[in-house]
Amino acid sequence: MTIADQVTGTPIAGAKPVDAKPVDAKPVDARPRAAAPAISLPAIGERELRLDLFRGLALWLIFIDHLPPSLLTWFTIRNYGFSDATEIFIFISGYTAAFVYGRAMLESGVLIATARILRRVWQIYVAHVFLFTIFLAEISYVATSFENPLYTEEMGIMDFLKQPDVTIVQALLLRFRPVNMDVLPLYIVLMLALPLILWSMKWKPDLTLALSAGLYALTWEYDLYFSAYPNGFWAFNPLAWQLLFVFGAWCALGGARRMSRILASPVTMWIAIAYVVAAFYVTLTWYVPQLSHLMPKRLEQWMYPIDKTDLDVLRFTHFLALAALTVRFLPRDWPGLKSPWLRPLILCGSHSLEIFCLGVFLAFAGHFILAEISGGAAMHAVISLSGILIMWGVAWVISWYKRVADKSGAKTKNAVGNADLAGGG
Repeated sequence: MTIADQVTGTPIAGAKPVDAKPVDAKPVDARPRAAAPAISLPAIGERELRLDLFRGLALWLIFIDHLPPSLLTWFTIRNYGFSDATEIFIFISGYTAAFVYGRAMLESGVLIATARILRRVWQIYVAHVFLFTIFLAEISYVATSFENPLYTEEMGIMDFLKQPDVTIVQALLLRFRPVNMDVLPLYIVLMLALPLILWSMKWKPDLTLALSAGLYALTWEYDLYFSAYPNGFWAFNPLAWQLLFVFGAWCALGGARRMSRILASPVTMWIAIAYVVAAFYVTLTWYVPQLSHLMPKRLEQWMYPIDKTDLDVLRFTHFLALAALTVRFLPRDWPGLKSPWLRPLILCGSHSLEIFCLGVFLAFAGHFILAEISGGAAMHAVISLSGILIMWGVAWVISWYKRVADKSGAKTKNAVGNADLAGGG
């Protein structure tokens, strides 16, 4: 199996060999035809479990990172390099969205694919509004019941309590978001841009990626951003994070296969390893100040701050290095993907929208328990493991329900399966 097969699955087979033409065959039509689309998609087959595995892992890591720091938070990847679970989530979202809706665009046309994408955007938006409502109710209830106004300030809802009418309108416009609710608005904006991305990639995928990189560079050069309410800017700037989303789409639509020789090269492997090790050493200096004197001052001045809001290039390249190593050492047909030990991660990853919303709710509940009852390492471990078990249980129930309830024909089943691959039902 080649690296290309590992990344994108088995490519669509080429044309069958042409038999010898009979003597009385009609002449071939010499009229010019429209150019074939430049993108290519893997054949429909077995589900790509690696995507679900790492998306599920990202959801678990995001949940743990949203809890107060403790012993278990040292097991998340943000402590060992520049990137974290957010990069994994956005890249896989771009990959799966392009795979599902790129196929729809090739088979059904731009209009139908756009309609399906907008339907998906509406589902995500409704989930965000629902989560916003539940999250506000949860924080307000806890703050009132325990007479602790610090919860409202710490969770960023003080402005809502002062001007609820204005704040609700701003929340519906995605400009006001409490703490830990920044990923879904970013995903909504990126999905809104997906029809244009796919239409452009249909003909010029490499040019589309280059234009995305150009927008990323302009964002840094001219400090472009989305404003937030009541002041400030989005925690994840869509103008910068679109690069990772578009790169994921580019990989899904044939880019990964075209990079197969680069990914298979030992040079690429050793460069990726060296970068990951260097990033680990840099992050180690954040926690062990005695090591910081070994860092050249000029390097520190150039490197810091490593900005998450605008997807610092060091974060982006760190993710690329991790992705290159993952593709190389975790093949698509790895037997471990069928292991029952990884089944909980894969289940959560296959229903990422629902599990992400649940994780945000559980993170605040865990934060409240740790603040009011006990903040020790043992309690933190219990809260973290309990939250992960709840997320797994809900994912299992959703999966079970869809297996039992969705029996309205093969067409509906295929639509449900595609929605699952794109991040939820």
